[in-house]
Amino acid sequence: MLDYHLDKTSGVLTLEPKGPLTVDDFKALTADVDGYLASHLTLAGLVLKIEHVPGWESFAALIQHVTFVSNHHERVARVAVLTDNSLLKIAPEIAAHFAHPEFRVFASGDRAGALNWLKSA
Repeated sequence: MLDYHLDKTSGVLTLEPKGPLTVDDFKALTADVDGYLASHLTLAGLVLKIEHVPGWESFAALIQHVTFVSNHHERVARVAVLTDNSLLKIAPEIAAHFAHPEFRVFASGDRAGALNWLKSA
């Protein structure tokens, strides 16, 4: 399950996985993000609040996730990862080799710092 919120004023998308990700999670997310991007060049940023990798409900959900990232990463300026998980703190360094956005990790309670960094792009 994926909770998300797209702030259409700031262009910041917040994602918070709450359980195994589903195909329907990515269908809904794709519809909302594509609707926003139809009238905007980019998302100003993405906030990913995550403490552990929840996995996927099915292989089809994994494919939907990969497809979403592949189709949208070039239209996201920055990604702020909110986590205290030491393993997940290195994940953005790995992702930066495969995706366009600039990544930065913040402590899970530093949402304000993350938003300030995203908006300073």
